[in-house]
Amino acid sequence: MKNEFGYTRIGCVSPELRLGDVRGNTNIIIREAFTAYNEGCDIIIFPEMSFTGYTCGDLFQQSSLYRTALDQLARCAGETSGLPAIITVGLPVFLDGRMYNVAAVLYKGSILGLVPKTYIPNHNEFYEARWFTSGIDTLSDSISISGIEIPFGTDLLFQSGNGIGTIGIELCEDMWAPIPPSARMALAGADIILNLSASNELAGKAEYRRSLIAKLSGQQLCAYAYCSAGAFESTTDTVYGGHQIIAENGHILAEGERFSRKLTMTIADVDSDFLGHERINNRTFSECSSIELARVPSGRIYRLVELEADASAASSAKKVFKPEELCRTVDPRPFVPAADLGREARCSEIFKIQSAALASRISHIGCSNVILGLSGGLDSTLALLVALEAFKSLGLPTSGINCITMPGFGTTKRTKGNAKKLCEALGLEIKSIDIKKACRQHFADIDHDGVTTDITYENTQARERTQILMDIANKLGGIVIGTGDLSEQAMGWSTYNGDHMSNYGVNTGVPKTLVRFLVEYYITHIADRKTSAVLADINATPISPELLPPDADGNIAQKTEDKIGPYELHDFFLYQIVRCGFAPRKVIFLAQAAFTKDGQAKYSREEIKKWLALFYRRFFSQQFKRSCVPDGPKVGTIALSPRADWRMPSDASVQLWLEELED
Repeated sequence: MKNEFGYTRIGCVSPELRLGDVRGNTNIIIREAFTAYNEGCDIIIFPEMSFTGYTCGDLFQQSSLYRTALDQLARCAGETSGLPAIITVGLPVFLDGRMYNVAAVLYKGSILGLVPKTYIPNHNEFYEARWFTSGIDTLSDSISISGIEIPFGTDLLFQSGNGIGTIGIELCEDMWAPIPPSARMALAGADIILNLSASNELAGKAEYRRSLIAKLSGQQLCAYAYCSAGAFESTTDTVYGGHQIIAENGHILAEGERFSRKLTMTIADVDSDFLGHERINNRTFSECSSIELARVPSGRIYRLVELEADASAASSAKKVFKPEELCRTVDPRPFVPAADLGREARCSEIFKIQSAALASRISHIGCSNVILGLSGGLDSTLALLVALEAFKSLGLPTSGINCITMPGFGTTKRTKGNAKKLCEALGLEIKSIDIKKACRQHFADIDHDGVTTDITYENTQARERTQILMDIANKLGGIVIGTGDLSEQAMGWSTYNGDHMSNYGVNTGVPKTLVRFLVEYYITHIADRKTSAVLADINATPISPELLPPDADGNIAQKTEDKIGPYELHDFFLYQIVRCGFAPRKVIFLAQAAFTKDGQAKYSREEIKKWLALFYRRFFSQQFKRSCVPDGPKVGTIALSPRADWRMPSDASVQLWLEELED
C-alpha cells in the first residue's frame, strides 16, 4: 500500500529453484512472498518461468510440466490470499494449441491476469521459438483457471485501488526490443513496469543491461523493476547471475548481488508522486501519448484490471512513516554528485557551459571589456574564473577583464587581501574604490544617521557598488558580469537594483553548494600553485555580504548562514520543492532522511521546519526580483529565470504551504 509520502516498495526475489521441480519451487515462492511482504513490500516480483525454471528445454512440451505449473499457480494464489501485495510470477501456459511464456499477476488470493511475452528470442544461445509463441496475436483474451475466466493478453495493465499506481508487465527480451512494449504501456498510464527475466551473463552484458534499464525508466518517466533468474538456472552452456535492478526516472535506486549461491532479494521504495510530477511537467510525454496510442490497432487498446482497495489494519501497519525506514538513498546534496559518481566530470561540464555562455554573449555584442566586482568571496571568484576561460576561448587579451574591489564598512583584510592576491596570481590588474565616503554622503542626503545598521545601511553599499560597476562599464564600452548564484535567487538574498542587477549573470544556474566544488575543480585541474593557494583560502572563508562592520579582531561578523540558515538545507529544499514538486510534509520527511547518518541527525525536525518556513516565506515574497533577473546560462535541471523554467506570480500567497507546514 502506497504510504502517505507516495512511496511504493518493490521487492525483487531470485529464489533457489530446481529445474522442473514445480511444487518445490512453488513452496519457495510462497515462503519468500511472505518474507518480502514482512519487509514492507507492496509489489513482489519473481523471475521469468519461476515455477518451472527457464532452462527446462524440451520439457516445456511435457503436459505434466505445464499443467502442474498452472495448478501450482492457483495454489500459490490461494496460499498468499492474506497478503495485500501484488505478486508476479512466471510460468508456461498452453492455450488454443499454442505455448506461451507468461507472467501471472496475483493479489489477495486472485489471479488478476496473465501477460504473455511479446518478443521471443531465437538467436545465438536463445531458441525460445522452439517452444513458445508471441503473445501479440493471441486467439483468446482470457483463460479458464479453476473455473474462473482470467484476462489473458499483452494488452493488460493493472491498477491498484491502494494508490500504488498503474503496473505494466514485460518479460525479458521485450525490454531489448527497439520499441519495447513498456513504451506504449507507459504512454497508456503505467508508471511502474515490472520485468520478469531470465537473462544469461556475458562479459559486459550487465553494464549494458544496467544502462538500458536506467534509460527506459528515464525515457518513460516510470519506475522499472527487473528481476532475473539466479545462478541455480545455470546449466550446460549458459550461466545466470540473478541480476536485480530497480530504477526510477533514469536513476538506479537499488541493485542486487549477482552470482550468489543463495536466494537474493533487492528492495527499494519508488516515488509515485515524483513520477506523477514529471509527467505533468513534461509536455512531450503527454503529446507522445496522444500520437502513439492513436496508432494502436483497433481492438488492442489496453484493458485495465483494477485491484480492490485494501483498508485493513494489517495493510495500514505496513505504511512507512519514519525517515529511517525509507528503502532508498536521499542525497543531502542533490546538486552535487558524489566523487565516485562523476563529480569532476560534472564540474568540468558546468564550468564549460558557463564560460561558453559568456563567450557567446561577448562575441555577440562585440565588446572586449567585462567589469567585475571582486569581493574575495566564492561567487565573485567563480565569476572571475569563468570570465578568464571565456576570454581565453575567444583569444581576447585578459587585460579586458576589469576587476574592481570596493571596500565598505564590513570589508575585512582577509577578503580584500584575497581579491588582490587572486588577481596578482592570475596576472590581472585590480582597481580599489573605497565606497565609504560616497555612502556617508548618501546617508546625509537621505537623512540617515549613518550609524544604525539597518537594511538601508546595508543596501546603500550594495547599490553604490552596482552604480560604480555600471558606470565603468559605460565608460569602457563593456558589460557588468553578475556574480549572484541560484541559491541567492531562490532566497532573494540580493539587493534589488543592487547586486541583483548586471548585464549578464554567469552564476545564475549554479546553487551555492556547488560553487565551492567548481572552485575546487579549478584548483585541481587548471590553477597553478600560487593561484591554488589563494583559491583554497577563499573556499575556506565564511559566506558573508560584508555589509556590517567586522568584529573587534577584524574578522567577518555578518555570516549569511547565521541569519537565513544553512545553504545545504536551502539547496535541498529548492531541489525538492521546485524540481520534484513535493509538499512541505514530504520535504521535512526527506530532509530528516537525508541529514541523518548512522542514527545521528545533523538537524532536528524543529530546525528543519524553522528553516523550511523561512525558505517558503522568502521564496514567495522575493519572486518580484526573479521576474526581472538579467540573462544567464541554465546549467542544471533548475533555473529560476522567468524566461527559462520558472513562471510564478509575484503576488502569490504562501499561506497554503505554511499551513501545511504547521499541520
